[in-house]
Amino acid sequence: MNKIEAQNRILKLRQEIDKHRYNYHVLDQETMSEAVLDSLKIELFRLEQEYPDLVTPDSPTQRVGGAPLDKFVKVEHSQRMLSLFDAFSEQDMRDWETRVFNYATANGIALPALEYYCELKLDGLAINLKYENGLLVQASTRGDGKIGEDVTQNVKTIETVPLSIKWIPGPLRLSEASQVGNDKNKTGMTNSVFEVRGEAIMKKTTLINLNKKYAKSGKSLLANTRNAAAGSIRQLDSLVMAERKLEFYEYDLPSILTAPELKAKIKTRMEADKLAGDLGFKIIKHNRLCKNLEQVFEFHRYWEKNRDKLDFNIDGVVVKINNLDLWEKLGIIGKAPRYAMAYKFAAEQATTNILDVIWQVGRTGTLTPTAVLKAVNVGGATISRATLHNMDEIMRLGIKIGDTIIIERAGDVIPKVVDVLPNLRTGAEKNISVPKVCPICDSPVRQVEGEVAYRCTNKKCYAVSLRGLEHFVSKTAFDIDGLGPKIIEQLFNVGLIKDAADLFALQKIDLENLERFAEKSADNLIASIAARHEIAVPRFIYALGIRHIGEESALALAKVLGKINSIDELVEKISAMTLADLETMEDFGPIVAGSIYDYFHDEHNLHFLEKLKNNGVVLKPLKVAVQKNDKVNGKSFVLTGSLLSLTRDEAKAKIRELGGKMVESVSKKTDYVVVGDEPGSKYDKAKQLGVNILSEGEFLKLIK
Repeated sequence: MNKIEAQNRILKLRQEIDKHRYNYHVLDQETMSEAVLDSLKIELFRLEQEYPDLVTPDSPTQRVGGAPLDKFVKVEHSQRMLSLFDAFSEQDMRDWETRVFNYATANGIALPALEYYCELKLDGLAINLKYENGLLVQASTRGDGKIGEDVTQNVKTIETVPLSIKWIPGPLRLSEASQVGNDKNKTGMTNSVFEVRGEAIMKKTTLINLNKKYAKSGKSLLANTRNAAAGSIRQLDSLVMAERKLEFYEYDLPSILTAPELKAKIKTRMEADKLAGDLGFKIIKHNRLCKNLEQVFEFHRYWEKNRDKLDFNIDGVVVKINNLDLWEKLGIIGKAPRYAMAYKFAAEQATTNILDVIWQVGRTGTLTPTAVLKAVNVGGATISRATLHNMDEIMRLGIKIGDTIIIERAGDVIPKVVDVLPNLRTGAEKNISVPKVCPICDSPVRQVEGEVAYRCTNKKCYAVSLRGLEHFVSKTAFDIDGLGPKIIEQLFNVGLIKDAADLFALQKIDLENLERFAEKSADNLIASIAARHEIAVPRFIYALGIRHIGEESALALAKVLGKINSIDELVEKISAMTLADLETMEDFGPIVAGSIYDYFHDEHNLHFLEKLKNNGVVLKPLKVAVQKNDKVNGKSFVLTGSLLSLTRDEAKAKIRELGGKMVESVSKKTDYVVVGDEPGSKYDKAKQLGVNILSEGEFLKLIK
């Protein structure tokens, strides 16, 4: 990218960032996630680093927060409320430590071995509390760092904000007065201004309960805990604020650095945190002193993995040099202090560019468009490809090759494109079209009548065969350990397998001379296959890869068939059913019924089933669970949002165990929608249709 191109890109990035920051900070509307904004800011920052003469004072990289709202009285902070520089990797943190040492050396500052105080980075709204003579007189938002908004009346409704502060006897006590204001002539902070800074947040469970209440009364739902906290603080009606039940956690006592009597007693950030607790402020009990960066990395890794166990959202760890004396010596640079760093978790969203689109062929011959991306780190992984699903989704997003897009990945979820940023287009973008022939076998491609899918017309297409094999051995089907896509393709290409039934005829001698197979690995694979000769009927039906048949459909069919002891009996029972019989099954429409009917009346498929039987595959009869809960038995459930106390798979298993069934979409026939943290559109649909909505707590009581 030359300088002119960089200048154009910088201008577009600034406009896009400023637009969304204004929406959030001034209009209380989140039109882009914080992770996406971070991604855009990182790109802008790097371009400005490459071309420093293009940096201007009004660049988003040079500011803190947003302008204060006009509907609140403006407040000038006695000390600027700073932002923090962000780190996204261990190397970023090492670079920060190196910069600290370099600055100290250049300025004659003696640095001991550095200790770091690590604090969980809460995802809420920063608040400054001002106490005079021990009484809370003002609460304000950060605003632009210098001027914020007076939100005192709203903050007073937060139960965890003390309306007055007391000095607690102990090693950190500042005077012998047991209560502020008891003796105004004594030493200590009793006659001084004392400021406390922290984060106002909403708990996950509070959000769930409020949304349930709002759904019943027809009110708009809260999008997430971060938006809810920010929106609540900015409510003009403090009664509305009070019902939101926010909490306040202290993260800084700026008065310590300006009051000699405090500086003499409080030497470290850890001691300051302890003092805040003694004064009656809520502090995060998980905060930890780390002796070096390796301990910081260990702390960060633990909470990135275990943050879902908390009842509040965090997006990283704030790492502060523990020695407060060094805070003053190191000072600030631009918008942030040198002595602290926000070490963020891997973002679940980021921006990148679509370089190309390739078409992959699935097990049923369906062509799926896949975006080839400029590599980007999302959710802790480097992502270079993402599915675009189908042409309908491409048209809905209005996506083109060359676009800047928002990519999302949470946990182990497959990355997906969630939005396009058309304002960043240059005019060189290209439209996406469906290929006329299969990219694997060159057979004609046709759109399925009545569907959005385009499909290869060759039933023996190489790609179709491979994808079918991969599905057959997958975790929710036969679950054969050690049979990944590369091994399957290798076995297929050398002619050892033509279909899944051939897997059960493999012998150790077949594998020993193949690349990647030593004696032990050959033994392991043969043992894995042998352990899966016997399989439950629902898993077997699902493994066959019948179009439109998922796990729930396979389970429903197995229940209707009753006790099945062999593949022959399965074929006999299903073959005896007419299309009308299949269509009368609960939740089976003409499309699903037609797929099952066609599969079991196809000679090629019947030959494959016979081959499975001859190679030793045995069916285990479906075990019908004893119904223990009449409130669950026969009821349909939809899950939306993240559950805190159990995984989604555990919740599904429990529902099925008690006789309930899982469905993917909400309809008038749905009995319950279980709502976790940050529910999606299914929650809104349930509210519109009047479907019963259960919080996680109510769901747990129901299945107890």
